[in-house]
Amino acid sequence: MDDLAQALARGEEAAFQRLVDEQSDAVFRVCYRVLGSIDEAQDAVQETFVLAYRGLRSYRGDGPPGAWLARIAIRECWRLSRSQRRRVSLTQPLDDVVQSTTVDRADVAREVLSAEESAEVRRAVQALPEPYREVVALRFLGERSLADIAVVTGRPEATVKTQLYRGLERLRTTMRDETR
Repeated sequence: MDDLAQALARGEEAAFQRLVDEQSDAVFRVCYRVLGSIDEAQDAVQETFVLAYRGLRSYRGDGPPGAWLARIAIRECWRLSRSQRRRVSLTQPLDDVVQSTTVDRADVAREVLSAEESAEVRRAVQALPEPYREVVALRFLGERSLADIAVVTGRPEATVKTQLYRGLERLRTTMRDETR
């Protein structure tokens, strides 16, 4: 266990501040990938750190703090997504494209298609049954290694690999069926 993990497990506030400083960008990326909106991702990041602070006593320190945070962030994003029953907005990526000085119609079309595909993938991952949803989300949305996922979920790495494989197979089937 590294120094930060040990300090967090002891509940040291300075360690938590260091965690916030080191992991804010990574947590934002996870939240943005799940929610697809900058504003919603920022809200989810704040709530993730609030939940992490409140749950600091339950942190065992047996895995990377970033993986622990990614798990909290993904669950919070899904909770927000379910509670708001919202549709993913395509305006965010388009705004970035339209504000550029030279707008190529092909670029706008590619950006719209990319946003639609990202939204479809997020919905498909969210629809996966557990434990596949958690493993796929931590691996690809949370950018975590298989070893990190094994530690943070308390599962053997071989089990994580199997669940990832099966989850990706289900995801492929779902995505293939949606495109028909």
